[in-house]
Amino acid sequence: MSSNYFKAITDTDVADLVTKHPLALLACSGDAGLRVTPLPMRIERTAGSDIVSMTGHMGRSNPQVAALRANPSASLLFLGPHGYVSPSWLTDRTQAPTWNYAYANFSVQIEFLDDAENLERIVRDLVDAMETGRENAWSVDDMQARYALLATRIIAFRATVTGVESKFKLGQDEREDVYPEIIAGLGNEGGHAELIAMMQLFNAHRGGNAQA
Repeated sequence: MSSNYFKAITDTDVADLVTKHPLALLACSGDAGLRVTPLPMRIERTAGSDIVSMTGHMGRSNPQVAALRANPSASLLFLGPHGYVSPSWLTDRTQAPTWNYAYANFSVQIEFLDDAENLERIVRDLVDAMETGRENAWSVDDMQARYALLATRIIAFRATVTGVESKFKLGQDEREDVYPEIIAGLGNEGGHAELIAMMQLFNAHRGGNAQA
């Protein structure tokens, strides 16, 4: 199946995935080999619908800080909703198992922003985004004096995008008789509401799109 078959269908699909699933795997290589850290990221700047840069922060003690200072090339992998597709749900038992998923992998250049002003901006932006809409929402200011101590232990950075690869493998290649059985199977298993919704979005071309 051509990889183009699983491409984004709108200009905002990739940015939406990053916004809804902000925890990325930051990977880089150094003298000690490949290093990977899960970190929440926020979109900083766009050009149209394309992400130009993102921001984040990490612990100063993280070995990736030294590795990225020596070589700023890295990748950021964002994984969206995903789930195993079992042939046990299907009438046609000759079908193979598969996994449905969505991801965006960015090639980036990391620039550390080692000053209090940028750190404050980036931390507050992340916290405000994650706390918006919550009852009794938390604020950085609630930490009071503890925030100053925390701030000495973390460092902010900008990830400037140099390339992006995305894939939305959401059942677009399934036969018309198989696709609704997959939707039903995921629905019966439970816990896949977001994956089902994304599958239905990317299969809007199907007449009478199946319901879970």
